[in-house]
Amino acid sequence: MPAGKREARPSPRGGRSISPKRRSELDVSSSSAGSFWRPYLRALGPGLVTGASDDDPSGIATYSQAGARYGVSMLWPALLTLPLMAGVQEICDRTALATGTALGALAVKRFQHFGRVVVGVLLVALVVANALNIAADLVAIGSGMQLLHAGPSWAWAVLAGLAITGLLLWGTFSRIALVFKILCAALLSYLVVAVLVTHHWESVLSHTFIPHVQLNKSYLALLVAVLGTTISPYLFFWQSAHRLEEMRERKETEAPAGTLKSLTPARARRRVSTTRVDVWTGMTFSNVVMYAIIVATAETLHVHHRTNIQSAAQAAAALRPFAGHFASVLFALGFIGSGLLAIPVLAAAGSVGMAGLLGKRWGFSRSLRQAPVFYGLVLVGTLGGAAMTLLHVNPIQLLVFVAIINGVAAAPFLVVVMLIASSRRLMGDYVNGKLATTVGWFTVVLMASAAVALFATGGVSF
Repeated sequence: MPAGKREARPSPRGGRSISPKRRSELDVSSSSAGSFWRPYLRALGPGLVTGASDDDPSGIATYSQAGARYGVSMLWPALLTLPLMAGVQEICDRTALATGTALGALAVKRFQHFGRVVVGVLLVALVVANALNIAADLVAIGSGMQLLHAGPSWAWAVLAGLAITGLLLWGTFSRIALVFKILCAALLSYLVVAVLVTHHWESVLSHTFIPHVQLNKSYLALLVAVLGTTISPYLFFWQSAHRLEEMRERKETEAPAGTLKSLTPARARRRVSTTRVDVWTGMTFSNVVMYAIIVATAETLHVHHRTNIQSAAQAAAALRPFAGHFASVLFALGFIGSGLLAIPVLAAAGSVGMAGLLGKRWGFSRSLRQAPVFYGLVLVGTLGGAAMTLLHVNPIQLLVFVAIINGVAAAPFLVVVMLIASSRRLMGDYVNGKLATTVGWFTVVLMASAAVALFATGGVSF
């Protein structure tokens, strides 16, 4: 067992648990919080972290490009994607709650040999895409630190990769989850920047609720990129995995007794309601941050005709002449913090899916000895990404490859999720209802159309 992983009484399948008499480290609410806020804050966890991790430096670069190039006319997708994103993540979350099993292992139960092979190929592509995304995010962290005059970007990129790897290998899950929650706060900087620089709120609100679509190749390509960045395959696996990790830590599952199917109807309804609050809060937070980034860059870079933005660091530097040093620093701190949050999520998401598909143990609540395959795949992402930063790879080219892989894989992964969530054999009474089915399959069609449009518009090279 690696040093630093504390001993604890193991759960029935070898995971770690905490004493029910001790306040969980996952609970970041104050003991003096009011009767409403304390239960609400206690409910926040996997949904909040998943939503915040979606706004990684790569996503921030895409949103910055959208605002700089097309101004407030690219705001309306934030409203469109919110219910779709929340609906899909709620479905993923419910598969964990109902079965106590991760999506990769559920795919083994749901599909025959050919289906498992297809899922396996998709997961290999996801692991590769995530490793490339991690490399781009590490480069962004290094560039952000360089903007703050903290030293060379390559050194900070490598240091960040090593520090994250150390946390994941030797930190307990509760500590890792607590760090995740704290890093979510970094994204609040974008709300501050948006408020500081916005002077035309009437136009902003008008373009939020009334779509202003431009029927040209460049606009459609960037719209597809925004959709693909917002609804990414790795989020599906992380939402399910983080919920299961939290359930292990709180001693609510690993054993079948913790699943929805084993609870009384009243308690199961409360559990579902509580987790939906978490999911909707996280997805709303994610889309509000996306909205704020587009507003901030639209109100500064677009109006001053600075439209060629290729990275989050470039956006932060370009803001300085128009929004001031303080706004530029806040923008940089935001994507540094979001990168530190997103990198472990990216590393773990595909690893969880592949380990589950192979029937291997997984999870940060387990030690390296207990889950070697999972940690090996995580290291492929974190150390592989750190190594790529030393090769001076072009992060923009990396993101083009990531966009292609995620764009092609999103719809098939959504089909897998929908077929699992509609199986009464696996889900019992917690199969998708009419609304979840409608939202889920509509998202499948939308993402499949986006993948076709990505190539039809030549968007892979923008």
